[in-house]
Amino acid sequence: MSKRTSNHIKRSDEPIWWGLFSAGGVCFAVFVPAAILFIALLIPSGIIAPEALSFERARSMAFSLPGLIFIGVVICLPLFHAAHRIRHGLHDLKLGKQYLNKIATYGSAALLSALALVGFVIGVL
Repeated sequence: MSKRTSNHIKRSDEPIWWGLFSAGGVCFAVFVPAAILFIALLIPSGIIAPEALSFERARSMAFSLPGLIFIGVVICLPLFHAAHRIRHGLHDLKLGKQYLNKIATYGSAALLSALALVGFVIGVL
């Protein structure tokens, strides 16, 4: 019998971070401008009635499942997009250790996401 050598290939976590980066970029490009368009331009100009986003209606929309998903997407994904850019910027500048940069950038994105969502829920209640 021949002796088999086992090649252990280390799995990378990069696809997860690149996925969050691209999702954050799409969010920046699609959802954020749409929210700005509705809230900052169409309602104040009178194209959409102000009652469309009255407090009661906005609160009911925000606490529905699609509303919570939308708010989570608009807040959390851009944070991970920015964290990924910062991490790779630090890598390009050869600052810090890769492992520590990854923990600092993605950890702060996760922490800020959690704080923003908890703050949103507490603020609206």
